[in-house]
Amino acid sequence: MAAPESSPPSSLRNAFGFVFSFFILVLIGVLAFSIRLFSVIKYESVIHEFDPYFNYRVTQYLTKNGIYDFWNWFDDRTWYPLGRVIGGTVYPGLTLTAGTLWWLLNSLNIPLSVETVCVFTAPIFSAFASWATFLLTKEVKGTGAGLTAAALLAMVPSYISRSVAGSYDNEAVAIFALIFTFYLYIKTLNTGSLFYATLNSIAYFYMVCSWGGYTFIINLIPMHVLLCIVTGRYSSRLYIAYAPLVVLGTLLAALVPVVGFNAVMTSEHFASFLVFIIIHVVALVSYIKGILSPKMFKVAVTLVISVGLVICVAVLAVLIALVASSPTKGWSGRSLSLLDPTYASKYIPIIASVSEHQPPTWPSYFMDINVLAFLVPAGIIACFLPLSDASSFVVLYIVTSVYFSGVMVRLMLVLAPAACIMSGIALSGAFDALTGSIKFQLLDTSETPSSDAGDATSEGVVVENNGPKADKTEDTLKERTSKKNKKKEKEKEKEKETSEVSSSRSSKPRGKKRLLLLPIEASVIATFLLVLLVAFYVVHCVWAAAEAYSAPSIVLTSQSHDGLHVFDDFREAYAWLSHNTEVDDKVASWWDYGYQTTAMANRTVIVDNNTWNNTHIATVGTAMSSPEKAAWEIFNSLDVKYVLVVFGGLVGYPSDDINKFLWMVRIGGGVFPHIKEPDYLREGQYRIDSQATPTMLNCLMYKLSYYRFVETDGKAFDRVRRTEIGKKYFKLTHFEEV
Repeated sequence: MAAPESSPPSSLRNAFGFVFSFFILVLIGVLAFSIRLFSVIKYESVIHEFDPYFNYRVTQYLTKNGIYDFWNWFDDRTWYPLGRVIGGTVYPGLTLTAGTLWWLLNSLNIPLSVETVCVFTAPIFSAFASWATFLLTKEVKGTGAGLTAAALLAMVPSYISRSVAGSYDNEAVAIFALIFTFYLYIKTLNTGSLFYATLNSIAYFYMVCSWGGYTFIINLIPMHVLLCIVTGRYSSRLYIAYAPLVVLGTLLAALVPVVGFNAVMTSEHFASFLVFIIIHVVALVSYIKGILSPKMFKVAVTLVISVGLVICVAVLAVLIALVASSPTKGWSGRSLSLLDPTYASKYIPIIASVSEHQPPTWPSYFMDINVLAFLVPAGIIACFLPLSDASSFVVLYIVTSVYFSGVMVRLMLVLAPAACIMSGIALSGAFDALTGSIKFQLLDTSETPSSDAGDATSEGVVVENNGPKADKTEDTLKERTSKKNKKKEKEKEKEKETSEVSSSRSSKPRGKKRLLLLPIEASVIATFLLVLLVAFYVVHCVWAAAEAYSAPSIVLTSQSHDGLHVFDDFREAYAWLSHNTEVDDKVASWWDYGYQTTAMANRTVIVDNNTWNNTHIATVGTAMSSPEKAAWEIFNSLDVKYVLVVFGGLVGYPSDDINKFLWMVRIGGGVFPHIKEPDYLREGQYRIDSQATPTMLNCLMYKLSYYRFVETDGKAFDRVRRTEIGKKYFKLTHFEEV
């Protein structure tokens, strides 16, 4: 009768907990969205960086012309004279998502511009990513850990850097898709539901549409499946979680034009197929074991393993033949640079030249994940107490993401959700233990010594001195009983003895639990320190969002004694091109500025940020590295009328073309052997002062950057390189400044 009486308060508590959790999740979503609006508040609603301008231009085309024209769009404004097929070379997830949002809002008579929708897509999906993190962590360690992990992800600087308002890049929606795919995989693994397995394949399809980082999913999940099989944790739930993902996911991935047959022909996907064969062999062995006798089972296992090995060898032979026919062994350049960090610098300088492809420094870890770096080990330990299929997956996730983030700073973004999940588990477990200690000891001290022996506290603690009182009661009853009721009384005594034994047994674990409790003073101090740690994390995240990651690269600012200075030179230059040049004029620049020139100036460019044609980029790099006359001949052959260079020596802007120049030399020299890097270095040092080499002082990039520079201060002092330039007075013979 006790259970029905206690159920209404329990159900009320569960209902209150559900409502409270829902309210917290709404606040986390609001936090994730609002913390990313500093860029709009401090500057204006503007697209950031370089790649987002291409995505914005593609979204404009989609909303104006429709999806069929989008798939068949041939863009003659880029990679002149080659052009580019947009529908077959772009991941369409971000564009289709923003286009759908714009269409829905306009259908509801909310007339927002395409640019506004693009600016706010990333903050919206950061809220979705926080909620997906809650669902994933809840499946691993419960609601408390899920809420903590979601709150941490909403603020983590590493994710903010790629999802501030205006950062309209693929990662804006891809991180949500990544976490949600992992959640559905774990959900299927815990429930064995084919419904969730189908949803998992659809989520994986969305991830494939959104970002090339989908290969991380299709390699991490097979690794986890193989780990479960090797450690003897195979089950039908594991089969249901994995097999539909490989079959449906691969078929759906092949529908994306930019992926196509790469879903079955490249080495990044082969691990999933190999594990697919292995899990079927294991499933067959498990099935046979259930229907055969032990003797027959041994014979059958030998046969199955033999056939399985033959199939595996045959598949491996086919894969090796396919791989051997490729000079890169079937791997893409970016994948090889992840597996071998020195590969790009040796063979593909165009990949190594991108700043986000460089390995991170130790301070960048503290900047991007802050105190989470110290909480992750505690979260890993908590996942082993106890170890489940779900917790082993997140451990594998954090281990692999730590490695990849150490190779490429861009992949700190993949580490951030894993670090938040582990830190959420660690913080939740720590707060549970500390607050539990405080609560238990406060309840203990509030108990009175005269309380009844047989009563239990609300926590189910049995008082240990109930033995003597129970004996005394038994003696009293024995004296009062008559001979007629002795038989019944003996039965009662046996029942009481049984209850005493069970109560003493139940008191032993509680006694052990008491030994594990911290003193109340230590618990209070530790709780306060944890709260202080979280407060420090919040302050750092808000500072990073407001100061470090909110400034759009298209608008530059500097602080001096007389206030804030805004340099809008980029947009002014593109506006000049748009208003003062012919529509068909071709503009040459380094590939960094290609997307912005096409989107903002609406002019044809020679190369852009897609970097698909290394020879074309090397041609531009060679022109920039050559003397003026040779450079003019190269540009004239490409029908170039204007050359755009970015120079920051006057205002102190470090990301200018002079600092990028050695990459132009390396990439150009990789295709055209007469360009040699040592010719531009003095004793191995890159210099632009009086010690610079003649080749450096006479190249086109030097002349275009420092033309009439001496007229600014009379000394020609470069504020970025912190030196006076070597060649101050010269004239341009084949180019003129506009």
